[in-house]
Amino acid sequence: MTTVVMLSPGFPAEMAYFTRALASSGARVIGIGDQPPSELPAAARDALAHYEHVSLADEGAVFAALHSLTRHVRFDQVECLWEPYMILAARIRETFGLPGMSVLQTVPFRDKERMKQVLDAAGIRTPRHVSTRTVKGVWEAAERIGYPIIVKPIAGAGSADTYRVDSSAELSEVLPLLRHVPEVSVEEFVDGEEFTFDTVCADGKILFENVMWYRPRPLQMKMHEWVSPVSIALRDLSAPDLQPGREMGAHVLAALGFQTGFTHMEWYRTASGEAVFGEIAARPPGARVVDLMNYATDGDLYVGWAEAVLHGQLRTPLSQRHNAGTIFKRAQGSGRITHIEGLDALRAAYGDDIVLVDLLPIGAPRRDWRALLISDGWVVVRHHELQRVIEMTERFATDLRLYAA
Repeated sequence: MTTVVMLSPGFPAEMAYFTRALASSGARVIGIGDQPPSELPAAARDALAHYEHVSLADEGAVFAALHSLTRHVRFDQVECLWEPYMILAARIRETFGLPGMSVLQTVPFRDKERMKQVLDAAGIRTPRHVSTRTVKGVWEAAERIGYPIIVKPIAGAGSADTYRVDSSAELSEVLPLLRHVPEVSVEEFVDGEEFTFDTVCADGKILFENVMWYRPRPLQMKMHEWVSPVSIALRDLSAPDLQPGREMGAHVLAALGFQTGFTHMEWYRTASGEAVFGEIAARPPGARVVDLMNYATDGDLYVGWAEAVLHGQLRTPLSQRHNAGTIFKRAQGSGRITHIEGLDALRAAYGDDIVLVDLLPIGAPRRDWRALLISDGWVVVRHHELQRVIEMTERFATDLRLYAA
C-alpha cells in the first residue's frame, strides 16, 4: 500500500475531498497540518491513518515531525494542493528522496516572473512583464510597458492584491495598497476574454482537460461588489476558438516539465483570436471549480486526481457531458441576510437544469466578498446547449437577489 503524506489535508475546504479520494483510491494517508484535529472536516479526518498537528509555516517543526514518523512508517510520496506550501512539499521530497516535483521544478509555478521567463524562452506568447521589489522599479516598469498595466504579487494566488492601472495618477493610488507585498510583477494588460485550461496529468500525459470561461474577467469581479461572478465549464472543447488556448496549454506544460497532478492555467483570447498566456499553478483551481467539473462530467475529479498521482491513469475516463455554469451571489447591504428574492421564479423557469442552490440562510452574517469568491452563496446550472447555460447564468446574476441589514 502506498503511504502518502498530505500537507494541509483539511484546509482550504476542498482539500478534505482530495484527502478522502487518496484513501478511497488505495493509499494510506498521513496528514500534516495547521488545523487542530477537532477542526478537521469529517471527510479528511475519517480518511487519515494518522495526523500530525504542526504549524506548516515552521519548517523545522514539520521536518522534526516527519523524521519522527520515519521511525514507525515509510512514506512513499508527498502531496500538497495548497499553494503557500508547495515549495515546502518539494523540499520534503528532496530531503527524503521521494518522487515528484523538486524545488527547482516548483519555483516557476510559484514565481510569476520566473514562470514567464521560462515560457518566453520557449517562444510562448506572454504579456510584457517586469518584476520589482521597489516603488521606483514599478514606476520604471510602467513607463517601459505603457498603460494600461496589471500590478500583482509575484507569488500570489487568484486576484488577491491585483490591480489594473490606467494612468500614473491611478498608480500613485495603488502603490500604497501594495506595501505589504515584497515583490510584484508589472505586466501588460491584455484586452480579451479570459479562460482557463485545467488538466489532470500523469507522467507528462494529459489525462483530462477542462476549459472554463470567466464572465466577466476575474479582475472585474474583484473590483465591483454588484457583480455576480460567473464561470462556465465548456462542453465542446473542439470549438475552433478554444484551440489556440488548448495548444498553448500543452506547450506550457511541456516547457515547465510538468509531470503528474492537477494544473490550473489562465489565458486570454484577444479580438483577433490570439491566445496569450496568463499564469499557471501546479494545483487544482479554487472557488469550487472542481465541483463544477464534476457537474460537467457526471464524474469525480477528486478521485481522478488521486488515481493519476497513485496509479498513473484514470480508471474511469472522464469527459464533458454538459456545459455547467456557476453563479456566485453577493448580498446587497451589510450585516445579516434578511431575505432572498427571485429564486422561486427561476426554479419555475429552469427546473432540473438547476443542479445546486447553496445560499446563506436567513439570519446568517454576510461574508467578505473581497476575501471569498463564493461570497454569500452559489448556484450551479447545466445544459447540453451553451446558449441555454449563458441565459440561465445571466438570469441568476440579475434576477436572484440577496439582501442584508
